[in-house]
Formats: sequence, structure tokens, C-alpha cells
Amino acid sequence: MQITINRAGDNHGPYSLEQARELLANGTLQETDRAHYEGAADWLPLKDVPGLNENAAPAAEEKSGPSTFPCTGCGGDLLFKPGAAKMECPYCGAEVDCPAPTGEVLEHDFENQLATLESGATTTVVAEVNCEACGAHNQLEANQTSGECAFCGTAFVQQPQTANVLRPQAVLPFAVTREEGLGHFREWINGLWFAPNKLKQFARDINKLKGLYIPHWTYDSDTITDYMGQRGEAYYVTVSDGEGKTRQERRVNWYPAAGRVWVSFDDILVPASDTLPRKYVDELEPWDLPNLTPYADEYLSGFQSESYTTDLRGGFNLAKDKMVPEIESKIRWDIGGDEQRIHSKTTVYQNITFKYILLPVWISAYRFKDRSFQFLVNARTGEVQGERPWSWVKITLAALLVISIIGIIVYFANK
Repeated sequence: MQITINRAGDNHGPYSLEQARELLANGTLQETDRAHYEGAADWLPLKDVPGLNENAAPAAEEKSGPSTFPCTGCGGDLLFKPGAAKMECPYCGAEVDCPAPTGEVLEHDFENQLATLESGATTTVVAEVNCEACGAHNQLEANQTSGECAFCGTAFVQQPQTANVLRPQAVLPFAVTREEGLGHFREWINGLWFAPNKLKQFARDINKLKGLYIPHWTYDSDTITDYMGQRGEAYYVTVSDGEGKTRQERRVNWYPAAGRVWVSFDDILVPASDTLPRKYVDELEPWDLPNLTPYADEYLSGFQSESYTTDLRGGFNLAKDKMVPEIESKIRWDIGGDEQRIHSKTTVYQNITFKYILLPVWISAYRFKDRSFQFLVNARTGEVQGERPWSWVKITLAALLVISIIGIIVYFANK
């Protein structure tokens, strides 16, 4: 039996029955995913595919299709008429009133909806050590009790603690080798102005570059935003400067504006840890997320990883912040005109889904004058981001040189 999965309008597979069981077990597939197999009358929830579970539910019965509303005049289908509580026949123009709404529209609690998603994900038990210097949650390999923190280089010798965390659903395996990562790192360092000499000495130590998987959330969401604002339309008037000359002066007429916009988001990426500065982790984008691979422990062999410290709900709040610019851009487009003002907006989030994934980086950390500096290399693209120290001696000498040059120029200009 070959099973095809449909999620968010995209088809995946086909998978054999055994493959579907494995993907369901590791959290890649969900029981609620729509599935179709050869001979099935229609799509049905994956959990209802015969043979997938021991107590498989029978296949769903064939649906009779969507409801229709025939026109009493010509027999055509009545369609809802936007902006009016009426239905209209596109053929003869006949109109009928829509039934008056009954009942109460209930709001669903957002936290409960998201908690349902979280409770349905697969969990796993990991061994981890909390670094006392930087607070990172280092996941350890089997029987490991000592080593160095991948984030700040601090050595630890302690008994790890166990934690029950969500099992990653997918991973981007390392593509950039340690040697290639160090090469990108050295190129980045050589391009830094006013860096201490010790920084370049550090770059020659290949053992300081460590492979690390950073936890991330990705979120999909449909958004509906109601807004109020103003539409500005520019015009020009001729004004006098009082000396017999005129000029064109731009002015704007403002008009009230209100409306509703719809924006859908796919794979909003949020780091699931605050150990590394988010601005540097975000700058490692873009990631080739279409190449995500279902999670397997084998991909982590030889590398370290960190447990998430930002939970699913906290991550979605950060994802909302990332959605704001695109929503506001859509609002401004909807308002139109030459200028726009947004006074207020209210957004509702629907059809929220998430993935918990691991992304690969090469990381280096060392201490310089009692401060820890971190550098990251995207282990898929080679992009380098990070903090850097400054050599104030070099900066002072450069400033003195500039002052001297300016002084010489002024001296000869006055001669």
C-alpha cells in the first residue's frame, strides 16, 4: 500500500505502510494529516488508514460533495453577494436574503489551541549540562560527563541531568566541513578592521571550532487583521518666498481609512534559545528549509546540541513580531494613496502549525579580557556572523594618524 499525505495543500510521499508508521512515530507525520491510498474513495485522516494502527478505524465514506443553493427562477446556483446579506444568481440576477444568523460566536482560547499542538508532539529524554558561565543547556552524548561548553568554551565536569523535551521533527545536516567553516571564519576575521592581533592567532587554532545544532521553531499561520488609519493624497501649491520668486510646496490631504487584510505565513523561523544573540542567529538566514530531513539520532553523532529554552508559546509570540512588517506592508497597500498612517490594528491568528527543527552551525568562543566572544558559521551556506573585540590601541593610533594628516594639510594650506 502506498500512502500520499496532504498538508497545507501540498502533497508528500507516497510512503509505504511501514514508512508511514515510522514517520508517525517520530513526529514527522500527525494522525490528523489528510491521507490517500490507492483504492480509497476520498482523503481521510491518517489515523483512519487501514493497517496503520492495530485498531484502525474504517475508511471514511465517500462524501456527497458541497451543498448547493439552486435558483428558483432559472435553476442556477445562488452565490453569496459580498457586502450584502443576500445571495445572487449570476445568470438571471435573482436575489434572496441569507438566513438570519442564530446562536453565539464563541472565541477559542489561543493558549489551549497551542497547548493541544504541543501535547500531540513526540517527546524524548536527553542528558544535559547547564553551563554556569553562560547558562547554555548543552546536550551530551551517551556516558559523557565532562567537556567544554560549545557556546563560551568553559570547561565542565559534572553529572548531567535528564530532561523530557520535545523530540525534533527534522534536521538540516551539516554540509560545510570543519576545514571549510574555519576557512570562512578566517576570511571574516581578516576582513575586520581594528581587530586585536590575538584574534587572528585564535583563528589558526582549528580545535576551537565546534559543530553545534541550534534548536528552532517554525510557524505557519493565517492572519486576519482589522485596521484603522488614514490615506494621504499629495498635491502641490505655488507659494511665494516674499522676494518675487515662487516655488512648489508639497502638501497632503488626509482621509480616514479602515479595512481588513489577510496574510498567510509559512515557516516563520524563530531561534528556540536565548543563549546566542538573536540578531546574529537571525543574520545566518536564509536556510534551505525545503531540504529538511526527518530527525534521526545519527545526524547528531559527533556534534553537540542545545535544548530549547524558549517554549512553543514563547516562540510564537516572537513569530508574531516577525509577522508585523509584512502585515503592515499589506495594510499600507490596502490603504493606498501617496502616504499612509496606521492608527490601530487587531490581528487574529488561525490554522497555526509548527515544527521543531535543528539547524547546524560551526561555533567558536573564546575569552578576551574577561569577556566571551562568539562567532557563528552557517554550516549549510558558510555565512559568518558574530561579535568582535576592538583594539583600542589600533583605533587610537589610527585617530592620531588622521589628526596628523589633517594638521599637515592645514599647515601647508596656510603657508
